[in-house]
Amino acid sequence: MGKEAQDARNFDVPVEEHELEDRYEKYKRILAGLTIMSDIFMRNVLKKRECTEYILRIIMDKEDLEVKEQVLQKDYKNLQGRSAVLDCVARDTQSKRYDVELQQEEEGASAKRARYHSGLLDMNTLEAGQDFDELPESYVIFITRDDVLGYGLPIYHINKKIEEAREDFQDGAHLIYVNAKIKDKETALGRLMHDLQCRTADEMFSEILAERVRELKETLKGVEDMCREMDEIYNEGMEIGEKRGEQKAKKEAAMTLASMGMSIDKISQAVKESMDQIQQWLAEGAAMSK
Repeated sequence: MGKEAQDARNFDVPVEEHELEDRYEKYKRILAGLTIMSDIFMRNVLKKRECTEYILRIIMDKEDLEVKEQVLQKDYKNLQGRSAVLDCVARDTQSKRYDVELQQEEEGASAKRARYHSGLLDMNTLEAGQDFDELPESYVIFITRDDVLGYGLPIYHINKKIEEAREDFQDGAHLIYVNAKIKDKETALGRLMHDLQCRTADEMFSEILAERVRELKETLKGVEDMCREMDEIYNEGMEIGEKRGEQKAKKEAAMTLASMGMSIDKISQAVKESMDQIQQWLAEGAAMSK
């Protein structure tokens, strides 16, 4: 195409369309670098229930585990209205509940947060009139980028004890921390941790996870779906940011855009606040997740 024709084509295309094309190109670059440990990519990978099932089978060391149903990124609330968005809540064929959380930062996997998640699972399980004995067995599973507990182990199983009797307290609530830093290719768990941090399907051991990653990163529909979702997050953040008189709204916009991987200087331009203020808000957000 000659320069004149190119110029004419560009002239005919609205500015908004150019901006959208530019954003989509940026989204594609962001998508290429995402792993299953990344929040937005994780929830799309786990939309395929077989992927959740595969991850749970490895962590629970139970080959016949079957996920009957799951809910992704649901906002669970306590009686006071304090909420937390749980990454993936699944139920198996034996009615056991699993809350699977993939955490890039240590702040999101503290002991108190794990306790809170366990309580939210229980509060959102029993129906009115049900007896407490009907509470199903539950597992809160934190898969963390770093070794949060610091003992150098690949996995930690945490259960309550009756200290004087040296026996387990059988309340049916379990906590598991998985250390994604250990990627021992000789073990199923180590291979899973490796796969969760791969950028491309070809690097993965698991065909189940690799197939889903290829679908999202290498097919036209998958890439378009991911770009569309990132654009929805972007537009949501920009819409909030336009409410310039509301500091709370601007802070929410900053947090939303940061979750998309936008740089601090770009967020500053979008919500019309200083970079120092943006950094302070992001730091506060990290502290609140502890």
